[in-house]
Amino acid sequence: MADQKRQAKRATRAERRAAEAAAEQARAEQAERERKQQTIIGLVVVIIIIVLVGIAGFAVWRATHSSDADAQSSSVTVEEAYDALQQVSDKPANADDQGGFLISQNGYGTKVDNVPTLSIYMEPLCPGCASVNRQLDPTLIELMNAGQLNLDLHFMTFQDSKSTDEYSTRAFNAAVYIAEHDDDPDHLLGYLANIYAEDFQPGELDDYTSVSDEQLKEQAINAGVSSEVADAAFSGEYEYQEWLKASDTYTIRREELFSSSGSFSSPTLTINGTYWSLSDLSLADMSIVDGFLKSIGLDADQVGVAGELPSIGADGEPISVTTE
Repeated sequence: MADQKRQAKRATRAERRAAEAAAEQARAEQAERERKQQTIIGLVVVIIIIVLVGIAGFAVWRATHSSDADAQSSSVTVEEAYDALQQVSDKPANADDQGGFLISQNGYGTKVDNVPTLSIYMEPLCPGCASVNRQLDPTLIELMNAGQLNLDLHFMTFQDSKSTDEYSTRAFNAAVYIAEHDDDPDHLLGYLANIYAEDFQPGELDDYTSVSDEQLKEQAINAGVSSEVADAAFSGEYEYQEWLKASDTYTIRREELFSSSGSFSSPTLTINGTYWSLSDLSLADMSIVDGFLKSIGLDADQVGVAGELPSIGADGEPISVTTE
């Protein structure tokens, strides 16, 4: 009888240990299943985050590049874009058929013979355009006033999406209006210098702070533009907006203006119609002023001296700054 009781107790203990082992195994298996579920959930969360970041990144890229990228990728050819530019009803009279405003010591529209023509394609929000203006324009104006250079200005507005209030269109619609209604090119050049000034030019995208028409108008008046012309330039009618957009569409398709990346970007400069690479200045370790003077064949001590003409003349290609 006692043996039977001992055997029963041993059986009970064995069953209990077996039950405990089974429970432990069940808990381990449950923990493993939960661990796998957590891993899967974590992977799903990571994938979702990656997708959202990708979407956000694309949205930022899209906002940054929409104007130029969309226009370049559309099916409109450069010939069609040129024709559309010519068909705009409100075309500025002082602009040529490629959207440029020629300025020389003779005023608007008349070149000085036997001297180079520098074309500048600029955008008011473009930091690089501002840098070129601040560093190079004082020399350009001195050359122009001495009859040593013609300037050909192209106003572009394809970065409107980088502001909250179409800053580019407002700033450069006014520039076109000034070019049309103020006979003194120095006033236009002064306005450009003022809006590109380091303490005035706004930032882009998240760094953009709204600039009012009154603030822009003040820069025009400070440049010598009359109050009457300045008031009309910032009346809010934007009469040259269609022409500016058509000019954008045409300009960014002109392959002769493409950089080595194979597309248009601002600022773009050409000398006598030949693309002038700003990146070559870094390779040559030259300032933009020294590089430009070398490219047109003029010594620094000849700047502003009437009768001292750049060696490349009106038709020559710019002299390379990277070769001796």
